[in-house]
Amino acid sequence: MLLRRNKILWSIVIFCGLLSLSCGDYFNGNEDQVALARVGDSYLYKDDLRSLITRDMSPQDSAALVVNYINNWASKQLLLSKSKINLPEEKLAEFDQLVADYRADLYTKAYLEALVRQSQDTTITAQQLQEFYETQKENFKLDEKLVQLRFAVLPRQFLNQQQVVDKMKNYSEEDKAFLDSIAVQFKKLHLNDSVWVSAPRVMAEIPAIDYTNEERYLKKSQFFELQDSLGVYLGKVTNVLEVNDVAPLSYIEPNIRQIILNRRRLERIRKLESDILDEAIKKSEFEIYGNNE
Repeated sequence: MLLRRNKILWSIVIFCGLLSLSCGDYFNGNEDQVALARVGDSYLYKDDLRSLITRDMSPQDSAALVVNYINNWASKQLLLSKSKINLPEEKLAEFDQLVADYRADLYTKAYLEALVRQSQDTTITAQQLQEFYETQKENFKLDEKLVQLRFAVLPRQFLNQQQVVDKMKNYSEEDKAFLDSIAVQFKKLHLNDSVWVSAPRVMAEIPAIDYTNEERYLKKSQFFELQDSLGVYLGKVTNVLEVNDVAPLSYIEPNIRQIILNRRRLERIRKLESDILDEAIKKSEFEIYGNNE
């Protein structure tokens, strides 16, 4: 029995080796229904393996891949056959119903999603964002500290460091213009202190600040001047929000947009389902038979 099985496997290996040597011609022919293996009444065809073999595969690799695929396919078919024989009828019926329900869900969801994509309104105004934010504020509590700051990272040998410090602290329109004009001399420059940034993000940009000292440096109105082997870090924190504070709208706007779009999508799906039922009733395609007794 073992000898016979080995002979079959070697036959497959040789076959697959020849197959891979000419895979371009083999899979371009019109012999898509050529059977490669059989288990009972189920057949594995050449076309089922079309996507497995690529031109860059060696004969050995393609042979091993095909043999493994055929063996796995045969094992599944044999187990499937035995399960239908040995499992209780009620269990088989339960599985058949699950398969039917899953297939129906796949079809209907794909169809509804296609309809929604065709007609969904994705426009969200600033007023709609603000109104949603005001009614849901308590659901937008922060789970991490946020800061607004401006900062610059200078090379360690930067010659006019004190001048940059003065400009960062004073920060008039002229100071902003000056800092921006020499930005190429900095390793990093972030002047937009109206943007909220998470504390972990700040620590990633400024390695000299970490969890051991962030309470000291990341606090409102704090100016810091730090240095390590990588450079000099200058920054001014203009505002801070702590954990459990309400997140600002500007920070969570992308999340709110997604929530609004998801709600519209669900409403649209419910409307489509209702319209389909109404139309079917009008056309007498759907009826509910009540008990008239």
